[in-house]
Amino acid sequence: MALDGCGLCCKYLLIAFNIVFALLGFVFLGVGLWLRLSPNTRGIFQIEELNSSAFVMAVTVLIALGAVMLIVVSFGDYGTCNQKICALQVFSVLLSILALAEVVLGVLAYANRDQVGYSIAEFYSSMYALYLKNGDPVIGATLTFIHNTLHCCGVTGIPLIEMAVKTCPKPDGFFEKIVMPNCPAIIASVFDSKAVLVMGLFVGTGALLITALICTIILITQLKKVHQEYTAYYTNVY
Repeated sequence: MALDGCGLCCKYLLIAFNIVFALLGFVFLGVGLWLRLSPNTRGIFQIEELNSSAFVMAVTVLIALGAVMLIVVSFGDYGTCNQKICALQVFSVLLSILALAEVVLGVLAYANRDQVGYSIAEFYSSMYALYLKNGDPVIGATLTFIHNTLHCCGVTGIPLIEMAVKTCPKPDGFFEKIVMPNCPAIIASVFDSKAVLVMGLFVGTGALLITALICTIILITQLKKVHQEYTAYYTNVY
């Protein structure tokens, strides 16, 4: 009267899923809180004109997403490890909502790719302005990573006048010593060209959540069967 092979497989898959989900949740929440509470970025939240900026919204989404992921994991981990049907049922409902949200967000991001690309470029510009103001080394490292990945140089693209030229990649020729692609334009164009890939990433994540949901349903079914067998056994004995 125990879980069969399929039930055990689903149980361990869910444990692994919850570990990965928890790590991602801690990362999102930690980064969001750092950006919200860091002395170098806290001031932007106190400026009324910037309360609706892409930077503020992105930080808010990171904090909210990290907190939601950790809440979901708490139900999933407790229900899976302790084989609690009620917790697993709550976990399955939360997974269903998240899977649906992922698919919807992916479709909306693709349908509004121009606006989303502009918002991401605005987020980059906010990070760039913060770096110029405070010289935060973490933001500087982030800008360096973006510049090297996209092979662009700041908001102007002109190394001679670029104020954050230290974060720019090495020019690929003589002409790039004079002018390079500017990052806001590159970011917007890259998102537009990779919109299908982004939608696929969202939909793929939704499919992963649905897989975890299927495993949860199988585990719930197995646990109900085990509980019924235990009840029948003790009814016959006593």
